[in-house]
Amino acid sequence: MATAVADLYAMLGVAPTASAEEIKRAYRKLARQHHPDRNPGDVDAEARFKEVQAAYDTLSDPQRRAEYDAARNAPRPTARPRADAADFGGIDLDDLFGGVFGRGSRRRGRRARIGDDVEVEVAITFDEAFHGGVKQVPVSLEVECRTCGGSGARPGAGMKTCPQCGGRGIVGDSSGFFSLSQTCPRCDGEGRVPAEPCAACGGSSRERVTKPYRVEIPAGATDGMRIRLPGKGDAGEDGGAAGDLYVRTRVAASPVFKRRGADLTVDVPISFPEAALGATVEVPTPDGRVSLKVPAGSQEGRQLRIRGRGMPKLRGGGRGDLIARLHVDVPKTLTPEQRQAVERLAAVLDGDPRAPLRERARRRS
Repeated sequence: MATAVADLYAMLGVAPTASAEEIKRAYRKLARQHHPDRNPGDVDAEARFKEVQAAYDTLSDPQRRAEYDAARNAPRPTARPRADAADFGGIDLDDLFGGVFGRGSRRRGRRARIGDDVEVEVAITFDEAFHGGVKQVPVSLEVECRTCGGSGARPGAGMKTCPQCGGRGIVGDSSGFFSLSQTCPRCDGEGRVPAEPCAACGGSSRERVTKPYRVEIPAGATDGMRIRLPGKGDAGEDGGAAGDLYVRTRVAASPVFKRRGADLTVDVPISFPEAALGATVEVPTPDGRVSLKVPAGSQEGRQLRIRGRGMPKLRGGGRGDLIARLHVDVPKTLTPEQRQAVERLAAVLDGDPRAPLRERARRRS
């Protein structure tokens, strides 16, 4: 009885119709989740990581993916397959999957691997978010070891045949006519290991360095936005492309303005006479003060809109609006002269300036 082809799409959690980009995103997510460095001592995570790697190795190669799809969709043979390899539509799965399935009679070698994406945060002031500009951001990255050139071996020591796989790059168990194999965990499919590990990287072939990057902050940057720098993440392995760098902005709050998308609000104190009679007052904006006409009879909390004086818009150009919120400033204490003036005003407005005082006195008693 033939054994069914493993569902590599299910291993990555994608549909058989998934695009190359969708497959890459799924692989990156799962590889980071199950990577042995993040799960030390977790045998299940290590096995899952290898499974994900093997699935991606096949599905990321257009030719191998096409061959896999043909084998996956081929009808099962009725005759007993050969003892030395499972037969699916005439396709040797050992050749197709590089030793993940089948006997694995030869070393396949390691495939190029894409580097991990990296995310860092950059703190910017409100003014920097308004005007935009360039920020220097230090980023901790994993790169090829500069001492050993990425071989993992002490310079001059060279490499030797992997003792675990005997140089084949794969290990596995045989069960009847069908064999299950996987990439050798010691040499990672290379078939060779350092004769003596590099002292700088401990034989890992990688080292961590801090690189400064110049990041363009767009005018109107918002808190939490991500700026992508393609190819500036962790270095790839075995010729693989580097991952991407994502810089997330953290914008400090302004002591003057409150933000609503591209619009800004600002509190504008005015006196009672200015509110009652109307006036022209100075209002702060992010790029200087402007004059604002306050209509006569303005009430506490009234909002006046100043067009085009808010934050730059990230999409579509232009700027948002500045909304001035009026606050009538009532003095806490009055001079005798001021008190007389207010009482005269009350007399004009109410007819009896002492009526409010007598009413309060009556309520207290």
